Amino acid sequence: MEGLSDIRIVGMDEKRPPIIRKEPYIDLYFKLSHQAPADWCREFNSLMSGHPTKPAIKEKEGLYIEAWVRTPDEIVPMLDLLKKQLAECTRQYIERVELSTRVADDARAAQAQAVDGEQGRLNRIIASLDFGEATDGQ
Repeated sequence: MEGLSDIRIVGMDEKRPPIIRKEPYIDLYFKLSHQAPADWCREFNSLMSGHPTKPAIKEKEGLYIEAWVRTPDEIVPMLDLLKKQLAECTRQYIERVELSTRVADDARAAQAQAVDGEQGRLNRIIASLDFGEATDGQ
């Protein structure tokens, strides 16, 4: 799988091209460069949930941003918005993953210190205590 920072809009879904209909909207299906992880899709959908048309990505599919506009003149601004939000989503997602990794690394370091440092020495002494019957030898 390609990196998250490589996710970008590369075109329209050839199987679902925009069509002018009698309804007052045009469905748009923007194709991504590669499949996005489900949690990244959830984050993107959350970012876009405040937008009036609520563009979204199906989490299990992760390949298309589904959006709609009322007129053809709104397509370019919609694409610009999606590109900006896609970049922001990726930035936030990577930041969250890095933070999670740092927290996990800190926890592993603390655990290693507990095993190797004075706490580790104390833990080994406590673990080796014999609570059995006292012997005459001392």
